[in-house]
Amino acid sequence: MQSHFALFNLPESYALDRERLDAAYRELQSTVHPDRFAGRPEAEQRVAMQWAAQANEAYQTLKHPVERGVYLLKLRGIDALDATDTRMAPAFLMQQMEWREAIDAARAERSVEALDALTAELRQAHKAIEARLGGLLDQDRDIEGAREAVRQLRFMDKLIAEIGDVYEELED
Repeated sequence: MQSHFALFNLPESYALDRERLDAAYRELQSTVHPDRFAGRPEAEQRVAMQWAAQANEAYQTLKHPVERGVYLLKLRGIDALDATDTRMAPAFLMQQMEWREAIDAARAERSVEALDALTAELRQAHKAIEARLGGLLDQDRDIEGAREAVRQLRFMDKLIAEIGDVYEELED
């Protein structure tokens, strides 16, 4: 099976031209969409369905920065999200604890303003790590550093989702 990048005729790198990805996806979908094969034999319909599913999975993976990083590491034989590997930089662990405490405090105080500020801080930190991840993968070829960055981003995504849950709690 070809890589997600090859499927869309894109270079295998973290830096990605999103417009080019979107255009390649639309073009591929128009070619393999199952509706185009409605009157065809069942075997051809099945193949079209498989191609469409592969295109959807590849597109979803490549358009999301964290998933793209996980995928690039997977192509290099690294499981960035291995649950048995819990190593993380001590400074990030401390920051993670501070963010969790801030979420708890905002929940206890029922402070939307505190949640807004924390969300903005997390999104800014997320963007900085995404930028660093691109350099680690594309220029430095620092697989271990990239693995750590992906794990940090995944953790931050979970925190942002948790903040969303707290917003919902406060609305009730």
